Amino acid sequence: QVQLVESGGGLVQAGESLRLSCAASGDTSSISGMGWFRRAPGKEREFVAQITLSSLNTYYGNSVKGRFTISTDKFKNTVYLQMNSLTPADTAVYYCVPRRGLTWSDSSSWGQGTQVTVSS
Repeated sequence: QVQLVESGGGLVQAGESLRLSCAASGDTSSISGMGWFRRAPGKEREFVAQITLSSLNTYYGNSVKGRFTISTDKFKNTVYLQMNSLTPADTAVYYCVPRRGLTWSDSSSWGQGTQVTVSS
């Protein structure tokens, strides 16, 4: 199993930045990619960004493209999400999620996430 600990969330004003971190431990050998998802109150879960660990290719959801950047430090087994130009619409709990092949881990195995709140 893989344990994931997200951190870096907080309360910021619109236009400001945050950097989220996700530290992975345990059996990480089968993980081929990492992603960030978010869930805002009353809304469906939304894909934010992903990175493929072997190629470092990245992909972003339309709502964050150009503002967010996902990166990884393989030696630290850590994935980051740099979030710039935040808006109130970015307010959500953010989760990092491992991917094995093309399959994301089921949400029942996700961590507690980290809360991001953006005030206007």
